[in-house]
Amino acid sequence: MKMNIVSIPGDGIGPEIVAEAKKVLEAAASHYGHEISFTDVLMGGCSIDAYGEPLTQETIDACKAADAVLMGSIGGDTTTSPWYKLPPEKRPEAGLLGIRKALGLFANLRPAYLYPELAQACPLRPDIVKDGFDMVIVRELTGGLYFGPRSTREEGGQLVATDTLVYSEAEIRRVAIRAFDIARKRRKLVTSVDKANVLDSSRLWRKTVEEVAKDYPDVTLKHQLVDSCAMQLVQNPGQFDVVLTENMFGDILSDEASMIAGSLGMLSSASLNETKFGLYEPSGGSAPDIAGKGIANPIATILSAAMMLRYSFDLDREADAVEEAVRQVLADGIRTGDIMPADVDLSSIRRVGTAEMGSEIAARIK
Repeated sequence: MKMNIVSIPGDGIGPEIVAEAKKVLEAAASHYGHEISFTDVLMGGCSIDAYGEPLTQETIDACKAADAVLMGSIGGDTTTSPWYKLPPEKRPEAGLLGIRKALGLFANLRPAYLYPELAQACPLRPDIVKDGFDMVIVRELTGGLYFGPRSTREEGGQLVATDTLVYSEAEIRRVAIRAFDIARKRRKLVTSVDKANVLDSSRLWRKTVEEVAKDYPDVTLKHQLVDSCAMQLVQNPGQFDVVLTENMFGDILSDEASMIAGSLGMLSSASLNETKFGLYEPSGGSAPDIAGKGIANPIATILSAAMMLRYSFDLDREADAVEEAVRQVLADGIRTGDIMPADVDLSSIRRVGTAEMGSEIAARIK
């Protein structure tokens, strides 16, 4: 198979971690007889520096012409970077919203899995995570509060800001179908998260999800209010399989789930449209404080590349090989700094940097 991939290295640690994901993808392609090509484009702060805007039409066109997009991290230090003195629509993160809308990326998938070797890095008590957890958060990505009409105006001598949460049945239905399809291949449980006791949008969400559930009699549907779900994620994360929720709730809950998995550097992400096309990126940020030091954890980006092989190219065998290589590296005691264990015998643990971690994983593709 020939794979045409657009690469958006981005800002901060983005170029470092994307380079390692490319290394692993190239190793998988070589081992399994595929041809892979990368086209690098700019987005985010680096695009502002080069072109004066976070997302150019050229970048959008390049992404649309590709089979999939591999992205690093976008943004910088919000307190010191000149990017954050610009109007909101000109800041790096505006590029993220723009690319999602331009490519129709309505479903964001964030797996959260606790590797046994990283149990020490999980902030939850051992009795809570003794059996581990393995969930996927499916977040609607192009509707809701982040995309609704907004305004800031003066009323009675003071500023008043308004953000509007808008959802249609069609927007809810298509992401619900994606969640149920995923659950059907896993443990057949969907937990739909809303705030139906307060919000009209959530009541429509719940009604529409229940309608979709009728087409999946083999999948169990549970409803949970978002505040309850936030509590349950730290009280009993093992109860969750597929968590389906709207844009803002998903943004918050997926970050919570990423931290109980031990490190943001371990959490992959896929944003999909209605075809096989997807944008794949780590769940963490640009970490400008460690950019250029060669110590960032590239595993989240590498696991995002594995998701690309699975969802955009239907290469399950190759995706399994990448995921198994990551598991083997961890089993072999190889760690970046963020996942170094505490209060254990370190004689069997070897600390490595970004590039060495990528090389160790690539070497285990088989």
